[in-house]
Parts: sequence; structure tokens; C-alpha cells
Amino acid sequence: VPVERLYEICRVARDLLTGEHAVGRVIARPFIGKPGSFTRTARRKDFSLEPPEPTVLDKLQQAGKPVLGIGKIGDLFAGRGLARTIKTVDNDDGMRAILDAVRADTSHHLIFANLVDGDQLWGHRRDTINFGKAIEQFDRQLATVMASLREEDLLIVTADHGCDPTYTKHTDHTREYVPLVVHGKRVAQGVDLGTRSSFADIAATLEELYHLAPNPNGTSFLSEITP
Repeated sequence: VPVERLYEICRVARDLLTGEHAVGRVIARPFIGKPGSFTRTARRKDFSLEPPEPTVLDKLQQAGKPVLGIGKIGDLFAGRGLARTIKTVDNDDGMRAILDAVRADTSHHLIFANLVDGDQLWGHRRDTINFGKAIEQFDRQLATVMASLREEDLLIVTADHGCDPTYTKHTDHTREYVPLVVHGKRVAQGVDLGTRSSFADIAATLEELYHLAPNPNGTSFLSEITP
């Protein structure tokens, strides 16, 4: 099936899967190759429902604070709340885009990036060797990003779910806890943020940081990381 035809089919499905039959995302996953040796291409596309209520991205946009989305962030939020989106093909491309934005772009108040290789290429495939190599590469690249941060910058590293490459009972997502690492020149050192109750805690923290209207779903940890 040609890629554009695949996208067309997904758009039809997206229009159908709303309301009573709502599905958060319809995902096109193009691939090449022959049976038994298929390879996914970089032309994946997510057709998402718009968030049901205003997000931090929307609030920042309304406050005149532009947001840059890197990777599939634009797809995840149906393009909403973003001043600009940069598509990427892999983790290396994503980390280059992050580093370029941190070093050169002062027009965006929030850089929101998503890296997919650990999930899509190595986690679901249960490829422990390449998963480990990807983490090591990310660690090296992250050090460069950290060294490029400005005095007032805040860096948050987390994940949306587990995808343990050593788990062999199935190839789906796994349920281990995900990291929450916060870094910045003005961030208190050695703080244990504990086990958070929701991803909304990050949203609440950003809302407090940017003086936005709070949402009722999360608890800010800004006071915990402020010296």
C-alpha cells in the first residue's frame, strides 16, 4: 500500500473513531521489505484526537510563550499548542534538534521533545544489546545538552511507559516505573522527588513555573527543587 494511501485510510478511521467509539490515536506505520524481513520506515504518522481540555502547551501559547515540539509531539497533541514542530527520523536526529534549539533558539519558552528508538526499535523487539547501546549514546548526548543549558533553564527527563527489553512473555509495553530526572543550574541538588502519582505533576510544575492557571490533576514539585 503506498504511503499516501495508508495515510488516507488512517484519516477515514480517525473520522470514524470519535464520540462513543473514540480512540486516542490511529497510527500509520509504513514499512518496506519482503515477508519475514519487514523494516519500518521513518514515515510513521499519528492521527490523534485533540486533547479534551486545555494543556500546558495551550496555556503557554495563549500567554504568548511559544512552544517548540521535536519528534512526534505534534502528532501526539494533534498539532495544538505548538508554535513550531521539527520532525525527526531517529534518536540521534532528535538529540541534534534538541541541542541546536538549546544553543541557538531563545524564542521558544518550552522545548518538548520525544525520542522513540528505545521503544519502537529496541524495546518492542526485545533487543537488549541495541537498547543498551542506545541508552549509552543518549547518556553521552545528554551530557552535551546539560553543558549547554543557560542559567535559568530547567531540564526534565522522563518517559511515558516502560518497555523492558528483557521481558519475554510478550512484546508489548511493560509496567515498571519510569524515571523523573530534573536538572538545572538553579535546581537543588540531591532531591528525592519520590514516586509521583501522575504525569500531571510535571504539568502542574510547569504551570507554577510559568505562572499559568493551575489544573486540578497534578501536584507541583517546583518548591521541592528550588533551593
